[in-house]
Amino acid sequence: MIVERTDFVSVPVTDVERSSAFYRDTLGLEQVGEGAWPEFQLGENVSLYLIDPTNIGSTFQGPHTSHVALRVADVAEARQELEGRGVEFDGEILDTGVCHMAFFHDPDGNQLMLHRRYAPRD
Repeated sequence: MIVERTDFVSVPVTDVERSSAFYRDTLGLEQVGEGAWPEFQLGENVSLYLIDPTNIGSTFQGPHTSHVALRVADVAEARQELEGRGVEFDGEILDTGVCHMAFFHDPDGNQLMLHRRYAPRD
């Protein structure tokens, strides 16, 4: 099997309208799909779908605890912009020696991060 690319990432939510507003209005992501399956474009080839688990016969069993990394040009500038829109971050910007990361979450507690790799790949 050869995986060609990742088409979308699903994020479980309990309130589709509230979460759509957060991803669209607070994060500024382009919303490209609406209704029961809101879709937001992340760059050129990946979408983020908001999934209300009750739409597929399941229940919300907690947020994602692994971060979805949102690549931005400058983590500090993006963080400052989001803080101005009311987003609270978990700690300071982390510099790993390879990249900068700033951690936060959506209204349901799904883990997100602003990310920018600055070190070249070997």
